[in-house]
Amino acid sequence: MADALKRVFQQAKEKKTVDILLGLEEGGADIIEFGIPFTDPLADGPVIQESNNEALKHKIDIDQSLSFISQARARGLKAPVLFMGYYNPMLIYGEEKLVENCKKIGVNGFIVVDLPPEESDHLRKLCTQHGLSYVPLIAPSTTETRIQHLSRISDSFIYIVSRLGTTGFRDEVDKKLPELVGRVRKYTNIPLAVGFGVSTKEHFQIVASHADGVVIGTKIVHVLKSAEKGKRAESVKAYASEVCGLSSGHKYEVDNMNVKVDQNIQNDCVKTDVMTTDKNVPYILSPRFGEFGGQYVPEALFDCIIELEKAFVEAKNDPNFWKEYKSYYDYMGRESKLQFADRLTDAIRADKSTDPMNGARIWLKREDLNHTGSHKINNAIGQVLLAKRIGKTRIIAETGAGQHGVATATVCAKFGLKCVVYMGSKDAKRQALNVFRMQLLGATVVPVDSGSQTLKDAINEAMRDWVTNVQNTHYLVGSAIGPHPFPIMVREFQSVIGKEAREQMLKKAGKLPDLVIACVGGGSNAIGTFAPFVDDKDIKIVGVEAGGDERHSATLSAGKPGVLHGTRTYLLQNDKGQINDTHSISAGLDYPGVGPEHSWLKDTGRVEYVAVTDKEALIGFKMMSQLEGIIPESSSCVSAINAFNIQTALETSHAIYHAIQLARKMRKDQDILLCVSGRGDKDVDSVKEALPKYGLQVGPDS
Repeated sequence: MADALKRVFQQAKEKKTVDILLGLEEGGADIIEFGIPFTDPLADGPVIQESNNEALKHKIDIDQSLSFISQARARGLKAPVLFMGYYNPMLIYGEEKLVENCKKIGVNGFIVVDLPPEESDHLRKLCTQHGLSYVPLIAPSTTETRIQHLSRISDSFIYIVSRLGTTGFRDEVDKKLPELVGRVRKYTNIPLAVGFGVSTKEHFQIVASHADGVVIGTKIVHVLKSAEKGKRAESVKAYASEVCGLSSGHKYEVDNMNVKVDQNIQNDCVKTDVMTTDKNVPYILSPRFGEFGGQYVPEALFDCIIELEKAFVEAKNDPNFWKEYKSYYDYMGRESKLQFADRLTDAIRADKSTDPMNGARIWLKREDLNHTGSHKINNAIGQVLLAKRIGKTRIIAETGAGQHGVATATVCAKFGLKCVVYMGSKDAKRQALNVFRMQLLGATVVPVDSGSQTLKDAINEAMRDWVTNVQNTHYLVGSAIGPHPFPIMVREFQSVIGKEAREQMLKKAGKLPDLVIACVGGGSNAIGTFAPFVDDKDIKIVGVEAGGDERHSATLSAGKPGVLHGTRTYLLQNDKGQINDTHSISAGLDYPGVGPEHSWLKDTGRVEYVAVTDKEALIGFKMMSQLEGIIPESSSCVSAINAFNIQTALETSHAIYHAIQLARKMRKDQDILLCVSGRGDKDVDSVKEALPKYGLQVGPDS
């Protein structure tokens, strides 16, 4: 009985959607884009973001979308339909299954925002085999060389993004549109469709005078949202008729369900096999770690990151660059100290649960003593020097715990650059001190209210800013995540941690460590610590994530491969490819992805990744606090919770706890190297609130 009732409502929902599709066709739509919802539509504006969220609330997925199209075809829809969206839901669904089902149902092709041709070989091959179309995009930032390449691989039409930025309304058509269309026309006679910002009949007429097709998206969604209940199909039909200038219904003479893409439509430019894009790939360095990594970015960013890779390689091979980088060591506080944690080691050995022969020595690599209080300054200095090399005058960044935001704001103040930092609203509240520090340093801090209001959403907003302002802006990515070359760049600048630690261990301990350990969120401090030891096969390496029960941030321990924020890596996602909300007491580990090199190190077995809960992290925090007595810069933070004498960051506390457990099982003549990624004055309020929940106390007798 209950199932029958559910079916009634489901059928009503499907009928409304089908009515809208038919209404669009009757109103004059020649091709219909059907959006596949995604949790993180990083190139879209507020209206499309909201429509994605609404669709996901109603459990719309690829199978449901196929059902809508199937029913529309059964009711007479003849217009070609393109699925448009982001790659991860399609990847998780299965590309072969997706293409076969689309062919069967009557979907004619795909526009995938974050799947440039360089990453789409498999999908395009399947499309070619089944007569479907992969539609490439061209943006104002696309270079002449790349326009030629994109023109060659197009098999139906090219989607021209008329302006930089995210989807949404605009007051007027970009005045440079004729020039942009002309740049593309030099290389192809294939049809060109122009979108982004078109909403009025006047816009339509202007664009139509230069292009073969006009794409309208955000305005359609707005019309649907504003329509009177029960009259959405009529509203979109009326709008389409008005904007197209049709006085009566639009009728298709041909059924487009099974029209095959004409591979000979190509263009007048030199033809190239649709599957030979590797010859055109402009990479200098390998963009992958095994199957992980890559450049899954909107077209507007592609040439920018190619330019960045070139600048990075030139700088990396230039002794003068490193001379300049090292000239800031005094400013950064390098080299950072290596300290033997003698009292913590003694406490482990004295514990009854430790075998008398066990109790490894623990050594602390003190990145918390760096300027700004964490390892983040290492990467921030390096990337700002690169940004200046390529002429960028504005820096944007994302931040979770606030440490990267503070480091970025600091170097921007030092180098006189404009700085904007995106931070999830939830994180901004629990890291209010760091928000104030960033503002004090002259940065604009933008709270992000969308999604889970944490690091993931801050990255989404930073990416949207970057897409909009790519010509003068460098995105100073703070972790070893993102599209190539960011994971390699961040590793290079952070590897100073491990390089110094090797030399310091040989000098102070007389040998290299037996085990290296660090906390892992996105993974910058960890990859910087691990990289110089990866080739030492007799040294065990351990990464520690933020674990938990239903909600956690243990990406490598519990996730599966997917694509987010420009890279293929392990993600916390559901079986539909939608990104899960995460949780950690530590804002810096509260992220559903991880750097692609960490994913590769996990799959190759070179690094072991484990998860530590909030309670266990607090135990680690407390033990280090009361046994080592390392006082942070801000003494007022110490008095706020009375007896805490050390303030290691909550991120590091996850690694501290696990290091203690490992030390109990290792011999006394063995050594553990632990990266203390940052200090914990930023975490005092979180700790003070959390301790009683877990029955933990502070004070001389605790």
